[in-house]
Amino acid sequence: MLIGLLLQTGISKSWNYTHRFIHTTIVSMKPTLSIDKAKPSLYLRLVAENLKESVAFKWDTVTELKVNDLILHSPEAISRHLARAFPEAGLYGSTILQRAEVDHWIWFGLNKFGHGDFNSSLKYCDEVLSENSYMVGSSLSLADLSVYSGLMSNHSFSVVLSKGLCGKNLTRWCDHIAALPDIAASVADMPKTGRAASRTTAKKGEGKKSGKVDEGGKFVDLPGATMGNVVVRFPPEASGYLHIGHAKAALLNQHYQQTFKGKLVMRFDDTNPAKENVEFEKIILEDVKMLNIEYDMFSFTSNHFADILKYAEDMINKGLAYVDDTEPALMKEQREKRQESANRTNTVAQNMSKWEEMKKGTEYGKKCALRAKIDMQSDNGCMRDPTIYRCKDEPHPRHGDKYKVYPTYDFACPIVDSVEGVTHALRTTEYNDRDIQYYWFIDQLGLRRPYIWAYSRLNLTHTVLSKRKLAWFVDQGLVSGWDDPRFPTVRGILRRGMTVEALRQFIILQGSARSIVQMGWDKIWTINKKIIDPIAPRFTGIGKNTVVPVKVLGVTDEVKKVAKHPKNTDVGEKDVYYGSSVHLEGEDAEVLKPGEKVTMINWGNMLVDHITRASDNKVTEVTLKPVLDDTDYKKTTKLTWLADVPQNIPAVAVHYDNIISKPVLAKDDDFKTYIGHQTVFETELLGDPSLAHLKKGDIIQLQRRGYFICDSPYQPVSEFTGLPVPCMLINIPDGRQQAFPAATPAAAPIPAPSNAAPAAPSSGNADAILAQITEQGNAVRNLKSKKANKDEIKQAVDKLLALKKQYKDLTGCDPPAGGKPGAQPAKPTSGNADKILEQITAQGNIVRDLKAKKADKATIKAAVDQLLALKKEYKGLTGVDPPPGGKPAPAAAAPIVAASATPGGNADNILEQITAQGDVVRKLKADKVPKDQLKPAIDQLLALKRQYKELTGQDPPAGGKPAAKPVAKPAHNEAEADKILEAVHVQGKIVRDLKSKKASKEEVGAAVEVLKKHKADYKALTGKDAPPGGKAPAAAKETAEEQPATMTEAVKLEGQIKEQGDKVRAAKASGASKDEIQSLVNELLKLKAEYKSLTGNDPPSSAPQQGKSKKEKKDKKEKKKAPAPKIEAGVTRLGLEAKKFEDLPNWYSQVITKSEMIEYYDVSGCYILRPWSFFIWEEIQAWFNKRIKALGVTNCYFPMFVSHGALEREKTHIADFAPEVAWVTKSGDSELAEPIAIRPTSETVMYPSYAAWTQSHRDLPIRLNQWANVVRWEFKHPQPFLRTREFLWQEGHTAFATAEEAHEEVYTILDLYHDIYRDLLAVPTVKGKKTEKEKFAGGDFTTTVEGYVRASGRGIQGATSHHLGQNFSKMFNITFEDPANSSGDKLFAHQNSWGITTRSIGVMVMVHGDDKGLVLPPRVAMYQVVIVPCGITDANKADLNSHCTDLQKKLRKAEIRTHCDVRDNYNSGWKFNHWELKGVPIRVEIGPRDLKNNQVVAVRRDTGAKTTLSNENLAEQLQNLLDTIHDDMYNRALNERDENMVVTTNWEDFCSRLDEQKIIQAPYCGAIPCEERIKADSARTEVIDDKAPAMGAKSLCIPFKQPADATCETCITPGCNKKATCYTLFGRSY
Repeated sequence: MLIGLLLQTGISKSWNYTHRFIHTTIVSMKPTLSIDKAKPSLYLRLVAENLKESVAFKWDTVTELKVNDLILHSPEAISRHLARAFPEAGLYGSTILQRAEVDHWIWFGLNKFGHGDFNSSLKYCDEVLSENSYMVGSSLSLADLSVYSGLMSNHSFSVVLSKGLCGKNLTRWCDHIAALPDIAASVADMPKTGRAASRTTAKKGEGKKSGKVDEGGKFVDLPGATMGNVVVRFPPEASGYLHIGHAKAALLNQHYQQTFKGKLVMRFDDTNPAKENVEFEKIILEDVKMLNIEYDMFSFTSNHFADILKYAEDMINKGLAYVDDTEPALMKEQREKRQESANRTNTVAQNMSKWEEMKKGTEYGKKCALRAKIDMQSDNGCMRDPTIYRCKDEPHPRHGDKYKVYPTYDFACPIVDSVEGVTHALRTTEYNDRDIQYYWFIDQLGLRRPYIWAYSRLNLTHTVLSKRKLAWFVDQGLVSGWDDPRFPTVRGILRRGMTVEALRQFIILQGSARSIVQMGWDKIWTINKKIIDPIAPRFTGIGKNTVVPVKVLGVTDEVKKVAKHPKNTDVGEKDVYYGSSVHLEGEDAEVLKPGEKVTMINWGNMLVDHITRASDNKVTEVTLKPVLDDTDYKKTTKLTWLADVPQNIPAVAVHYDNIISKPVLAKDDDFKTYIGHQTVFETELLGDPSLAHLKKGDIIQLQRRGYFICDSPYQPVSEFTGLPVPCMLINIPDGRQQAFPAATPAAAPIPAPSNAAPAAPSSGNADAILAQITEQGNAVRNLKSKKANKDEIKQAVDKLLALKKQYKDLTGCDPPAGGKPGAQPAKPTSGNADKILEQITAQGNIVRDLKAKKADKATIKAAVDQLLALKKEYKGLTGVDPPPGGKPAPAAAAPIVAASATPGGNADNILEQITAQGDVVRKLKADKVPKDQLKPAIDQLLALKRQYKELTGQDPPAGGKPAAKPVAKPAHNEAEADKILEAVHVQGKIVRDLKSKKASKEEVGAAVEVLKKHKADYKALTGKDAPPGGKAPAAAKETAEEQPATMTEAVKLEGQIKEQGDKVRAAKASGASKDEIQSLVNELLKLKAEYKSLTGNDPPSSAPQQGKSKKEKKDKKEKKKAPAPKIEAGVTRLGLEAKKFEDLPNWYSQVITKSEMIEYYDVSGCYILRPWSFFIWEEIQAWFNKRIKALGVTNCYFPMFVSHGALEREKTHIADFAPEVAWVTKSGDSELAEPIAIRPTSETVMYPSYAAWTQSHRDLPIRLNQWANVVRWEFKHPQPFLRTREFLWQEGHTAFATAEEAHEEVYTILDLYHDIYRDLLAVPTVKGKKTEKEKFAGGDFTTTVEGYVRASGRGIQGATSHHLGQNFSKMFNITFEDPANSSGDKLFAHQNSWGITTRSIGVMVMVHGDDKGLVLPPRVAMYQVVIVPCGITDANKADLNSHCTDLQKKLRKAEIRTHCDVRDNYNSGWKFNHWELKGVPIRVEIGPRDLKNNQVVAVRRDTGAKTTLSNENLAEQLQNLLDTIHDDMYNRALNERDENMVVTTNWEDFCSRLDEQKIIQAPYCGAIPCEERIKADSARTEVIDDKAPAMGAKSLCIPFKQPADATCETCITPGCNKKATCYTLFGRSY
């Protein structure tokens, strides 16, 4: 009706008129369609080809259509727009109805063939085409192009089409469309990237040529299968990850699903709640998705539990099942001997009674099992009354505690298969014995029979596929996880570089054959190579440790674009650097000969001009002469090389060996025996600069090294570690046997189990026992293979265990696997080893001396070779490397065993009895004896342990051996240590000076070696690392002679402290005056301080111990069971456990959480601002709002979302934020047509509106501010307030007609930021201007306020005010007309932006906080005063609380933010600590005496000082005190900042001061390279203190207040001789 109405009202005429208008407008412009070559759209390419007369087309880096100011990105929008613009092409239909149909097919073609039911989509298309030649109408339209591109982009379609399974109508249509010239041209023009974007139509009979399915596939038609009526299932157990064996099962089922146009059921077998894991279910579904398997139905076996239970009860009632309470071991033995259970003849009533016990989960029921009554005399063990139900009192992941009985898989599987309509149950041949059982259940229950179709399981060499065994590797930590590249899991092989297509082809090639064969991995990797070789880009990597420098004569440095793939230009291009200095592989250099012609890959031919060799004949340098005009590359040596440029990156090539060393494990082989070998090898590489752009999962080829997959991408130098993160590349096997490179093992070899490689026995007697163990082990294995009876096997095993125990008692270690003792390390001889060690020390000094004197390389090489020979000799003699410093490591002192408490060694005897009794208990548990037999043995063990503790005062040690007492270290010579430390300090300065003067690498290296030797000497002497600054930490110096006197004095002080403590308590109890109590307390504190100074420890608590109640005793006993972390006396977990100046990061984390400022959130980098911190932000908002509104600024709000196009317009500005931009890509389950960014800053959001609002000079100025949140997805370590992924800020954006107005505002706003820090947060800042390197991207200049954090020695940016000039107004066309402008041209506005963030709160916390917690400046504290009543008793409680509440009201009326803490569940001491931790500026204490004297006690948080104040004018006194606190806090911070802000003109002093955690004003020329050099050269190469920052100094600002005239000085940068332009503030920063 609607369509008819539109036609009647003439809308169609209007529509056609609009088309003609659009057509006329666009034809005159001929729009250009760009298609992203990296992600090519076949659909848009088809559209472009069919509109080639009207639309220009090009391959580009982005997909878009530009028409005037309109930019379209999505294929749907682009195609509709073009079809409407050029109606003569007829691509959008000729009527409104046809246009609606075309819209439907556009959506269908682009969405339905990649998701959902592919076969249903094909059937639907076939039906539509049954009477039509085209999808819509009688000619080609967008509908045909969309459906065709969707089909060609699906990897399964070519297989289906080649087998003629997609329907005759659809096949006819495909052939017709493919034959059209425009279609063929488009397909031929598609880039060959990854999986081909389009697949040429595979005609019937072409399957074998494609090499996809028919090549060796052994698929057998399913018996009884008919088209459209086949249902198969894939039923994994959710107890691990899918491996390649599961992949075969899944893909075979998928093959038959697609071949017969049937259905695939995805079912989780969750019959065993103990093994079912919901997390594994998610993982398996993800693995199935990775394999591109789409199922038609999803279910759980547990969905049918009610029906299965009913079937079981039917079997009981029919006498086909019985409940058996026989012990499991006996039941197993009876089944083996074909003996019937005593319960087999139970009546139905007896069985139902016991069944009810099982269903209830009673103790008796747990001992029972429901067994099918089949045939106990059957030769097939599966038919001997198998168990079909077990009683397990365990919750089920989906049903909770609903069931206490669970069916076995063998019983549930046939039932569920039949109920769910499975027609063909595919399973491996190892289940053949169970097939008869499967059909017995089906027949007895009267169910429909599915057909069982068996195929061979996949067996691969060097591989275990058992989930239990794979889980063992994971649990033992022998692999990195289930996705370890050595694992046969789907994720493991994909991580190693296997493509899904290769895996699919390999599985399909195996087909459904039943013959069991052991396959090697070479086949699958060979298939994989064929897939990746045509598309893998080529790069270069040179072995870092074997690199040889090469000089190339007569060439200049340059960069050229070279194809990434020599045979496939569609892969793209890369930059190749050329120069006179290049790197060559050491192996390649060794085979070169003078005069030989070689080919440098991607460069050309060259002649070997000269080769320099060392004394050992190894090549040290090569000189090449280019002959690039000679293009004859035949019979030349091909060389890979890299130019010596700073753009080269570090990379690591990782090769993996088979995790199982034996190709095929025999049935009796223990797989753990074959894992004790090295399987991971790493080679450090110098990498091609283009490797820096790799992403995780990218597959490449390193020339002459093989194929690799990027496991983790390269990351540039970190300002925290000073080191880059190398690109990690995993080698992809290519099916050929190849030796591993001479690489460094990634870690110690995978340790074999404890019985694989033990230490050798100590005597011939041990060897004899070992031989008996081997013989007895063979006897046990022989008995098991012959299936001897259980008693006989048990007797043999007991004998074997006894021999093993005898061996362990004799040698101290377990007997080795295989009966061969492991090799023992050689024992060093004393005389010869010491002599060689002296020679090593002397020769080492000679080498260092030669390097320091810059001797020629040959001389140094000869000395080094002699040193290495001596070290090798030492190792051969002793079995260990020579120790640093030339001093052998002290031998481990013999353990001092705790003496027995009583004569006669009774403790040792009891310990032996405990060990023996423990063995008895373990054996009983292993034999699964009843609890009543086990309990007496355990009681006896506990009695022995109690007896041992009563005798010795300690718990018996684990393992039955008393713990060794530590041997005291001898005191070192402190004078000698100080002397070495001074040498470390002096040598450190020498190293820094050499670096600043750009000394040669050899000279710097020699100096560093001397520094390292001094540090090693210091550590060898003191046992500690040398501290920074050359000063040893203060320590208590107590000699052995002084110790007795010290102890006597300490004991004396303990008595005095106890006595004084009693006096304090007595004074408090008697109600003495505060002054009197304070005097006694001061004396007590003085005694405690004296004790701590003497002993280095706090004095022990002297509080009297009260009698303990039963509850307290019980609590103490419980605490003993689980000891809490050790905490110092007098410290609770409620306070801070870290010190600010000892562990700042931990202190900061604790202070912001325990003070209730921050709560951590489950999205990393995002935090909850609790009221205690958000109030501070509100105060800043209120203060700043008032002042900017007075300036004429108004508040507004703009959206947080930014379009992709808007960001593209601002590439230069957004470049700094690009890695941090967060993108929204989905709406529900649907992908957005174009991703939307969440604002990292708001220029791109606001300035288009500014352009629309600005026409005349009268529209200016625009002065807007918004309070908003911003998201920057920080990849560095996030810290609350300081560096977060989402933060709050205000951002002001203004536009002026003149630069003068804009400049004035920049500095006005900066002054306001300075005032926020000074007047609200009590934090001093330095006002200044950012350097060119550090200024805001896209701005003219940036001003800033910079803070300083003493605890870390770092500067921190507080807020910034930017002058943007006209850069953004030109970018966004913010123009205005001004009559004063004589030219009449429009002028561009002058703009500013400025902002402050919640980082300001973090700055405040770090500047003022102390070891007790927060210290809040009064003007931003949520509570400025907290009132705490003290000395409360039942008698005075009401009066005290009432008085405190009244005082709270008075102070609030005086506008002092006050809180009264009258909680009765905490004492006053707890409250004091609580409010100190939260940083409340003033605590007011009111007790009975204060109430009587009309006074209060005010305690300052910042100093702890107490003041007694009268209640008269109390509000005024407290307000004055709050102002004083603010001023004192600011002045303390200012003095701290000024003491640590220094001026220097000397580079050595600059570095020294930086290491002292200063911020430094130094002369600077303003050049960006100089600033980068300062940061690089001031970074620490040797980290002396792990907690000290090691990054270099960066510029903080150019202070407006200069310390002196800088133009008289030279730039501080080493090697720069330019005159300085200003003093610049440098420092390490956040």
